[in-house]
Amino acid sequence: MNFKTFAKENAPRLCLMGITAVLITVTGIVFRQSVIRILPLYISLVIGLLQSRANRFAPLLGGFNSLLYMIVYLYLGLYASAGYALLFSCPVQLLTFVRWSRQKYKDSTQFRAMSWKWRAVVAVGYGAAVTVLCLALNMLGSDYSLLDSLSSLLGILVSILTMLAFVEYTWLMLPSGLINIALNLATMQAHPEQITYLIYSIYSLICVTIGFFRVRKLYAEQRTQIKNENTERSIPT
Repeated sequence: MNFKTFAKENAPRLCLMGITAVLITVTGIVFRQSVIRILPLYISLVIGLLQSRANRFAPLLGGFNSLLYMIVYLYLGLYASAGYALLFSCPVQLLTFVRWSRQKYKDSTQFRAMSWKWRAVVAVGYGAAVTVLCLALNMLGSDYSLLDSLSSLLGILVSILTMLAFVEYTWLMLPSGLINIALNLATMQAHPEQITYLIYSIYSLICVTIGFFRVRKLYAEQRTQIKNENTERSIPT
């Protein structure tokens, strides 16, 4: 697909991305957000557009952007976040790209669904992890222990499910997006410059919502294709 065709098919998304970029730039200037904190957001805008298409190149770009976020976190003295970006986010996204490319379908990948048993196991495990982390953060005096726990652990879970191409990742990205918006709103009270990240999180929620329906469509196509292939094999010649 050439750029002209891509631009034509994604015109509304490109317009949304452009408007969001302008809003981030203007609010960043008004609230004196540091350039180094804003820079990764511009790349994330492109990643969001690709995610809305369930494009397998989204995690590739995301993996490299994690390194840029790592630099931002080091600059801010957030060493744990920097370690997370380098040691988890970057390699997991690069592995996601490799795995999706090996089982590619159009510009995406072959998706699969979890059984209800495994959905229950994951839900219970996530709930237990959130409880433990929330208690630990409360002991450390965190002001946003619940939102922080929900957001960080859901981000890890979504990353793993995305890497394994489970369609459930799109379901979880919706509440994850809402939690990120709530967390940015909460932190804006003490840090007004966080409005740039709030604007991005709203854009990201729109993109993952579009991506949710895109993945459902691709998964339905794949199931129909597999069903037709099995039917053809069962017909005697």
